[in-house]
Parts: sequence; structure tokens; C-alpha cells
Amino acid sequence: MSEELTYERALELLDRKLKALEDGDLSLDEALAAVDEARTYLRVCEQRLEEARRRIEVRPEGPAVIEEAR
Repeated sequence: MSEELTYERALELLDRKLKALEDGDLSLDEALAAVDEARTYLRVCEQRLEEARRRIEVRPEGPAVIEEAR
């Protein structure tokens, strides 16, 4: 399931689960299931953010590029 979720969709689903837990209308079993699902959505969000961070990370240029600038 987590592979097809975008960051935005996982965040939306996480928000829904957290609101359901905050409302306090869930049975114990429903609340435990909601917590498990929320953890899954949180992991997806963290993974998507890490993927994005790696894609935009600026890496130092090597010596060849420095030589060209001179």
C-alpha cells in the first residue's frame, strides 16, 4: 500500500486518523487499529520526505569543476 501513496495523500490519511483518535468516539480496538494505520501513514510521509531530501541535496563539486572556474 505505501508504495502507491503520495506524500500528500499519506498526510491527509494520517490527519484523518489522528482526528478520529482525538474525537474519542472509537472503541479500544478501533483506536488501536487507527494508531497502527497512522504509524503506516507517518512512515510513508517520512520516506517521501527523505526521498525528496536526497534528490535536492547539494553536493560539493569536484576539483575538475573548480579548475574550469579559474
